[in-house]
Amino acid sequence: MLYQYGARQRGPVHLFMEGISGENKLMSTPALDSRNSMGTPEQAAHTPARVTTLVLVAFGAVYLVWGSTYLAIRIGVESFPPLLLAGFRHLTVGLLLYPILRRTTGIKPTAANWRAAVVTGALLQFAGNGGVSWAEQTVPSGITALLVATVSLWLVIVDWLRPGGLKPVPRVVIGLLMGFAGMALLVGPARLGGSERVDPRGAAVLVIASLAWACGSLYSKHGGMPSSAMLGVAMQGLAGGAILLIVGLFAGEFRELHLSAISLRSWLALGYLIVFGSAIGFSAYLYILQKSTAARVATYAFVNPVVALFLGWLILGEAITLRTAVAAAIILTAVILVITAPHREPAPITTPVPAPGEG
Repeated sequence: MLYQYGARQRGPVHLFMEGISGENKLMSTPALDSRNSMGTPEQAAHTPARVTTLVLVAFGAVYLVWGSTYLAIRIGVESFPPLLLAGFRHLTVGLLLYPILRRTTGIKPTAANWRAAVVTGALLQFAGNGGVSWAEQTVPSGITALLVATVSLWLVIVDWLRPGGLKPVPRVVIGLLMGFAGMALLVGPARLGGSERVDPRGAAVLVIASLAWACGSLYSKHGGMPSSAMLGVAMQGLAGGAILLIVGLFAGEFRELHLSAISLRSWLALGYLIVFGSAIGFSAYLYILQKSTAARVATYAFVNPVVALFLGWLILGEAITLRTAVAAAIILTAVILVITAPHREPAPITTPVPAPGEG
């Protein structure tokens, strides 16, 4: 979900609380009000340095915070049932942000906005993030991030297959083939190079989650979301969080939930996902969309899996085998090819959307 950023030039957290106003447009950067951009020579001299520092901090947050969300999910599902972990995360974000953004934006969502929020919440939060949470019960966090990186590939395929879609250029086709070859390497054959393959059921759920996230991302562009991107995020959190908890109820996860048995580290993981993953990380992402170029923002899509692999190895002792290293090189090269490829026409989404374990 990429939208025009209409907020004043402020830090990431302030931008997150203010929300976004203006029309839904890709990567447009409105000029600052002349009264705000002008000032004394001393103020003008310090503004570029201040903006540069904020951009670097925001990039660091997107790289490190979103790369670490896979680790936090892995720790969270040690004690929380997976759908409830994702449901508590997104519903909490929605409950906290929705009243604030309704007041600050002045937008009253229509019935069509809520229908779009339910559809995108089902695809993004339930199928996407819920699928990632479920899969991380058996799939290491670093490998999860690698498989989720294929969202960029699925975006191309879904946009190609939709009515009036764009046929990918040869370079993108090569990237798609490479990406799926890397996925195949991760899941089989067993004991290739002396290392175990990824759990096939978990890998299959991650493929479905990535496909659902791509569908939801494209739908959110055309599905009637409100003009404030952050209000839309809050609405999706409410809808998706509610769906996750309802499905968790029917799946018997509430019977499995024993608050006294939840470890402190799992509680901290849930808090980290709410505050850093959803709030600070997403606000930083929106900030760099305004202040940087599409090509630079796109780098997060292949930096995050590297961060996730490193943190999983460092903190949880997840093994980085030869199979994993080769598959990572293939998949990330494929993502780079797809993201940096020229388009015959303007693509509907020019920058990777937050992946299921992140946004």
